[in-house]
Amino acid sequence: MKLHISILLAGCTGLFGKIINLNEGLLVWYRLLLTVVLFALLLAIQQKLRKISRHDLLRLTGTGAILAIHWLFFFGSINVSNVSIGVVCYSSVGFFTAILEPMIYRCKVSRREILLSLLSVCGVLLIFSFDMRYRLGIILGIVSSVIGALFTVINKKVSTDRPTSTVLLYEMTGGLLFVSLVLPFYLNFFPVRTIIPSLLDCFYLFLFASFCTIGVYILFIQSLKQISAFTVNLTYNLEPIYSIILAILLLGEAKELNSAFYAGLILIIISVLMQMFKYLKYKNN
Repeated sequence: MKLHISILLAGCTGLFGKIINLNEGLLVWYRLLLTVVLFALLLAIQQKLRKISRHDLLRLTGTGAILAIHWLFFFGSINVSNVSIGVVCYSSVGFFTAILEPMIYRCKVSRREILLSLLSVCGVLLIFSFDMRYRLGIILGIVSSVIGALFTVINKKVSTDRPTSTVLLYEMTGGLLFVSLVLPFYLNFFPVRTIIPSLLDCFYLFLFASFCTIGVYILFIQSLKQISAFTVNLTYNLEPIYSIILAILLLGEAKELNSAFYAGLILIIISVLMQMFKYLKYKNN
């Protein structure tokens, strides 16, 4: 239940990335800044702020930096294409997780997970082959998926036996520090007219940070403690469905999508349904 609520909230992420008038570097920085401030205040009020060892601090902040890089590529993909392309490319994260998880945990590679994930990859490749307009967005989206898979696998390892709130705060802080260091160089290569968001963008950023960041990742980390990283990531392939529906209804993206996109999306949905069926069958047995 928690996993699917987080997916529903995450489905709004791409929409916010498109309607907020900031480039991906500033968007990620403001998102992390508001998230850290809001969440630190919340934990301080609840008296749940926890100190951690230097070793854990380095591990969690480093993991947060990986998350920040994933976001930069994800929102970059959306900015140069559209919401639908960006979120569909992210669905290939299951394939990369099925490869990275055994490498990091030194466990056996699951052929079933690889085969199921390949359906999602084939869906992305189908879109890539037939829709020439968004190739740069697709490439950025695939890179985002690789980094997102790395974050999920590493996060499962570093968040074990630690309070969810502590993990989230220190990871977001690590991401904020990383983006703060690279943002001046980033803006030098990708200059903008202003770095100050409008009042409307500030409102969107507040909603983005509170619901689509703090809410999503608390539920996300709690889910990782109960089921495998692969199952979490593959189930997250449902996120594009919510995002695409919102983008079509609110941004009118239906006219930008062709038959190759929908054919690829069908393959992705099939892979999700097959994995969910296998998981439920195993759980019931």
